[in-house]
Amino acid sequence: MVESPRLVGLLLLPDFSQLGLAAVTEPLFVANWLSGRTLYRWRTVSLDGKPARASSGQKVPVECGIAEAGRMDMLLVLAAFDVKRLTHDSALKSWLRRVARHGTIIGSIETASEVVAAAGLLDGYAVAIHWDNLEGFAESHPQCRAVSQLYTAEGKRLTCAGQSATLDMMLACIEQDHGVSLATEVAAQLMLPGWRSGDEPQPAPGARAHRATHPALDRALAIMERHVEEPLPCAEIARCAGLSMRQMQRLFERNLGARPARHYQSMRLSKAHALLQQTDLSVTEIAVSAGFGSLEHFCRVYRREFGCRPRDDRRQSVAAPVFRRLARR
Repeated sequence: MVESPRLVGLLLLPDFSQLGLAAVTEPLFVANWLSGRTLYRWRTVSLDGKPARASSGQKVPVECGIAEAGRMDMLLVLAAFDVKRLTHDSALKSWLRRVARHGTIIGSIETASEVVAAAGLLDGYAVAIHWDNLEGFAESHPQCRAVSQLYTAEGKRLTCAGQSATLDMMLACIEQDHGVSLATEVAAQLMLPGWRSGDEPQPAPGARAHRATHPALDRALAIMERHVEEPLPCAEIARCAGLSMRQMQRLFERNLGARPARHYQSMRLSKAHALLQQTDLSVTEIAVSAGFGSLEHFCRVYRREFGCRPRDDRRQSVAAPVFRRLARR
């Protein structure tokens, strides 16, 4: 049990999520309120001490910049959009390494793991990455083990896929510090039925949620996923899945709203879109990785889908093109 108040630093990187910030601070506030003691104190920090811009465009005042942040027991780094450029910020990475040397617990929430990993602080660790960024992170940081789960806690490193999973992680931290009784009471006050363990899989859109009820569709999709870089003819996919072409077409149209060839191309474009925005691979390398043998064909298909050339879609910013994925209840 932690006896003295734990000081938590909250580094708000540009375009961070306000929901993520609330998911961190509200459980800590409620824990203080219920216990009648100051179990946690927190300090908001930005890169330069100026208000931090949230992804919604709002400016959030902070208490200091990283140069004045001082010692803390835990540092939680929050980021959402356009974080790739910060992976090249040598001053930020040096500061993170210095904080780690002092024995501080370092947690990265959502895309903040990109920066913490770039600082070399997640080498060899399992890192929970939002499903939308998983492939790009794994490509950029092979020294880490990217996992599609809610959050991880290993030694003095926490990683969280973001949003609602942040609540789960903070409740687990309160349980670790002050016991399950207080954490359960905090969850009840926040109208949460409980909290999920870190190793639970992330909810994902599209066909994944329906595979158990469509084993033939499951087989066909799994074959497509294994052959993104070197696409197979749809007739070959149907044969390997134990289906006729007509049966496969009906399954795809009924459950995914698209013909197999169209869904297969969307799957490959999804990979290309992620790698363009989340990595520094060249457009040619990405075209090949997504199964497009011709760069000209790739650029034409990409522009038709996203309204811009691949080379103009290299930032995962709020204003960047979005790849929409069918989500079903």
